[in-house]
Amino acid sequence: MNVAIVKRKRMTENLRDILSHLSPDIDEETLLLYLQNKLSTEKKHEVEKKLLENDFAGDAAEGLQNINDQQRISYLVETLNRDLKKRLEKNKRRRQKMKITQQPWIFVTIIIILLLIVIAYVVIHSLLKSNS
Repeated sequence: MNVAIVKRKRMTENLRDILSHLSPDIDEETLLLYLQNKLSTEKKHEVEKKLLENDFAGDAAEGLQNINDQQRISYLVETLNRDLKKRLEKNKRRRQKMKITQQPWIFVTIIIILLLIVIAYVVIHSLLKSNS
C-alpha cells in the first residue's frame, strides 16, 4: 500500500477520533464532511445550529476549520496525545513514589521506638520521684 494513502487514512482516523468527542448530537462522519466543506447548505446550517448549542464543540470545530493543512491536524493530534501520555505517566510515577510501601520491618521498628520512649519516660519519672 502506498505510504501517502496509509498516512491519509491514519490522519482521517485521528481526526474522526477527535471529532467523536466534540458533540454527541452530530456523528463524526457529518462533522468531517462539514470541516471539509462537502455538505449541502441545508445540512451545514443544521450542523452549525447543533454546534452553537454546545460552546465547547463550536469552539473546537471553529479551531479545526481554521487549520488548512490536514497533515498539520494529524501532527497536532499526535503531539497532544504524546504530551498527554507523558504527563499521565509522570503523574503516575510521582504517585507511586509518594506511596508508602507497607513493609513489616517498618512497623516493627516503629513499635520498638515507641516502647523505648515509654520505658525511658517511666525510668526518668521514677528516678526523679526517688530523688525528691
